[in-house]
Amino acid sequence: MALTAGPEHIDELGHVNNAVWVQWIQTVAVAHWASVADAAHKDAYFWVVVRHEIDYLRAAHQGDRVTARTWVGEAPKGARFDRHMEFLGADGKVCVRAKTQWAIIDKAAGRPIRVPPEVVAPFMGAE
Repeated sequence: MALTAGPEHIDELGHVNNAVWVQWIQTVAVAHWASVADAAHKDAYFWVVVRHEIDYLRAAHQGDRVTARTWVGEAPKGARFDRHMEFLGADGKVCVRAKTQWAIIDKAAGRPIRVPPEVVAPFMGAE
C-alpha cells in the first residue's frame, strides 16, 4: 500500500510524526485483513492491537511517498497473532519497521478467542 506524507502528518521537526506511523500501521493492517479474509470471518471477528514494537530508522518528509509491506509472523498463540510491517522510501530503504501483536475478538461473544485455523490459513506464508 502506498502512502504519501501530507502537511497534516508533519510535526514540528519537519518529518512524519511517530503517531502517524502508528495510524498508518493500523490502516495497512486493516486493509490487509479486508482484502484477504473470508467475508464470514470479517462478519464474525475483529482485531485489536495489544502491543507495538516500532523502529524509526529514517525520516519521511512532506510529499514523500512510502510503500508499506505487511505479513504475518508465526502461527498464532491463543488469541494473539503477530504482524510485521515495513515502510519503504522511494529509494527502497526502510524508514520504519514494526511488529504488532493483535488479538482476535469474537463479535458475538464480545471477548477474545483462540484464533481459528481457518481464519489464519489465508494469511500464512503470504509475505
